[in-house]
Amino acid sequence: MNTKTIIQIGRLLYGFSIVAVGIHQIIIKDFRPEILPPFPGWAHTHIIFPVLMGIVLVIAGILIAGFSAKNMCLFLGFLFLALIVTCHLPYILFISPEKVTNLVVWFAAGEALAYSGGAFVMAGSFSGKPIPIGRIFFSLLIIMFGCSHFVFPVDVSAMVPKWLGAPMFWTYFVGAALIASGFAIIFKIWIKAAAWLLAAMLFLFFLFFHLPDAVQNPSVGYGNEIVRAIICLQFCGIAMVIAVTNGRENKPAF
Repeated sequence: MNTKTIIQIGRLLYGFSIVAVGIHQIIIKDFRPEILPPFPGWAHTHIIFPVLMGIVLVIAGILIAGFSAKNMCLFLGFLFLALIVTCHLPYILFISPEKVTNLVVWFAAGEALAYSGGAFVMAGSFSGKPIPIGRIFFSLLIIMFGCSHFVFPVDVSAMVPKWLGAPMFWTYFVGAALIASGFAIIFKIWIKAAAWLLAAMLFLFFLFFHLPDAVQNPSVGYGNEIVRAIICLQFCGIAMVIAVTNGRENKPAF
């Protein structure tokens, strides 16, 4: 499979997931937590706002998946980044009842950051010149996911398929692998190998965790488990594009 095909697959997975997120918002008539936190409250009380945002995401996702849409990728990247700065961070730092040191309170913002990073990664793929903040933003969420395996090992181990056995071993092993791959991508240490291994691991998550959960619980949260499975594929696609667009660069660069 050549580089162009891999990039096209990555864009398709990213765009498809953005469409899924947008459709889900239209269905639930509210913002998904990674798109907008409880702050500002007025945005959640008027259905028109999440629905309009959902429509924007659907259109943007279709353009990214099926057309040459570098500018749309840049638009999404800055849009998600603006939501983090103006809504997620103020909510986490000043409004949320959870302590700032609680890792859970950062997950929604982390996912928004990964969406932003993924958009910049896709934008860079059009010119062949990677946008460094893309891989950095994406990797921060991967590191956060890895840390959760050590902070909440009991909860995470419950998700390990029973047939695999040794749930605590896999919890810590996968957590360490996620953290290592995140740092490797940020600092460009064997970045091609790290990104490909991360893509493979995320695809296994999709096959053995997200897909079965989506099949068993398709109506939970109005299809939230289905959307989560598709988002996992988005992250897989981002890692693939990072692998083929940054793989030729050997030294750290920001």
